[in-house]
Amino acid sequence: MQTHEQFSTTAPGGIAGIIAPTVDGAIAAFERHVGVLRPAWAEAFRQCFPNTLATTTELCADGTTFVFTGDIPAMWLRDSSAQVRPYVRFAGSDPTVRRMIAGLIRRQAHYLVIDAYANAFNREPNGKGHQGDRTRMGPWLWERKFELDSLCYPIQLCQDYFTVTGDESVFDETLHQALWRIVGVMQTEQRHQTRSAYSFERSNCPPSDTLPEHGRGSPVSYTGMVWSGFRPSDDACTYGYHIPSNMFAVVVLEHLAHFAERFYRDGALAERAAGLRANIEMGIQTYGLVEHPRHGRIYAYETDGMGNHNLMDDANVPSLLSIPYLGYRPADDPTYLRTRAFVLSRDNPYFVAGRVAQGVGSPHTPAGYVWPIGIAMQGLTATDRAEQQALLEMLVETTAGTGYMHESFDPNEPSRYTRPWFAWANSMFGELAYRWARLDERDGKDD
Repeated sequence: MQTHEQFSTTAPGGIAGIIAPTVDGAIAAFERHVGVLRPAWAEAFRQCFPNTLATTTELCADGTTFVFTGDIPAMWLRDSSAQVRPYVRFAGSDPTVRRMIAGLIRRQAHYLVIDAYANAFNREPNGKGHQGDRTRMGPWLWERKFELDSLCYPIQLCQDYFTVTGDESVFDETLHQALWRIVGVMQTEQRHQTRSAYSFERSNCPPSDTLPEHGRGSPVSYTGMVWSGFRPSDDACTYGYHIPSNMFAVVVLEHLAHFAERFYRDGALAERAAGLRANIEMGIQTYGLVEHPRHGRIYAYETDGMGNHNLMDDANVPSLLSIPYLGYRPADDPTYLRTRAFVLSRDNPYFVAGRVAQGVGSPHTPAGYVWPIGIAMQGLTATDRAEQQALLEMLVETTAGTGYMHESFDPNEPSRYTRPWFAWANSMFGELAYRWARLDERDGKDD
């Protein structure tokens, strides 16, 4: 990697680092169509929708893009993909957006070739981050928590980008190597107990930040699914098969097989991806469903393949709530609807209802806090426009006067919150607001 040319490190409210005409146009359209009746919504959209471009995106001199999370100066494979997803729709007509996303795909591929077990990376090989963790660290790695969804998000970003642009240039040899690494790690972690060398331990930390059994995690048996040490929240899995992440893997492995055939003429990679996908799907349907006494047959959040299940959901995506957003099942699927009813009820230990807000939280933050990402995901998977509107209103009213989304907040007193600069949450709000306003359908019309 060459020397990097930094374009932006400003905090929320700072000068935009990257200006994209289509994003500015979307903001103007939202204000035109929504702002007259809902000025607070327009103000929040004006701040949140461009936040990733304005404050956390750096175009690098080597043609790649570095997208950090906000108040942590590292790039997560998951977060960076999710942060830019609302902009992908503009990549076909806006050269700035196209260059930014193509550059991110190239950087993600570079990172995956370095270490497909790591979840977060440094801008340069400067040795920053959690170098004291007992795992195979290196100077490029900020953190090496193995999270299955970190392998899925870059594939989905490639699919979304190519669908909009038809640009084949990102499918270079580095990405080819990265796709092989992804499949190889997934196959190894299908049999974590017997084939994997991965372990992770951290000292002087909460139990959720390290793995038991000398860093190997709690025992699991073979199910066909892929083991994951940590959840999308960066918290340790209770049981090693994180079902929402395996659902995401089922979706993206179909894309990966298509990439292998179309762009690389690599039948071996395509065959492995297809076989892996079939094994994971069988594992989900065999081991991931449980009978709940009130909700009926629903998906569990985690399992170990030995009869134990974790019945909960977490706001971080992939989640059970996000199943239609991931593309695993449609929003009207009966099993999803039963699972959704469970997730949005007090039967889910991380669903919280307060005086001014309610939604899905996470054990990653203080007990009783709600996550804007969870509220936004409820809206993105809702089929009722009135429900979406109520959730948008809830999000706008709980920014504690900042106009930005936070990691989490107290639903009784939103002025108590965590992480004032969390770009993923801002992007999720922007995505929901954009969809609710049907700006794609309007396509610049002033109706």
